[in-house]
Amino acid sequence: MIYHIAFKTDWEDAQTSGEYRVSTRGARLDDVGFIHASFAHQVERIGALLYGDSSVAVVVLVIDPKRVNSPLKVEGLDGGAEEFPHLYGPLPTSAVVQILPVRLAAGQFIVEGLVPDL
Repeated sequence: MIYHIAFKTDWEDAQTSGEYRVSTRGARLDDVGFIHASFAHQVERIGALLYGDSSVAVVVLVIDPKRVNSPLKVEGLDGGAEEFPHLYGPLPTSAVVQILPVRLAAGQFIVEGLVPDL
């Protein structure tokens, strides 16, 4: 599984069209060219970095890579050593197999029900 951090309202809006098109906080798929995702061990760290100050509800989308229609590449950002999954196209809502609630507390990003990478 891979994971995408989303504002709850963006995910709810995607239910209407059947596609989710947000890349990351403040950027859409059309702006960046791909949707940022994470592996389980990256989610809480990245969530705290990008969404730790959010006053808006945040969720984590659990994505089954076998259900996506667009290319999925694991690659570093700007030549960095750490690699992340990137989805080069819209995320079908049917590829999301679970929605995990997030608790934000004092800059911490705590995902309830997150299963570590196996």
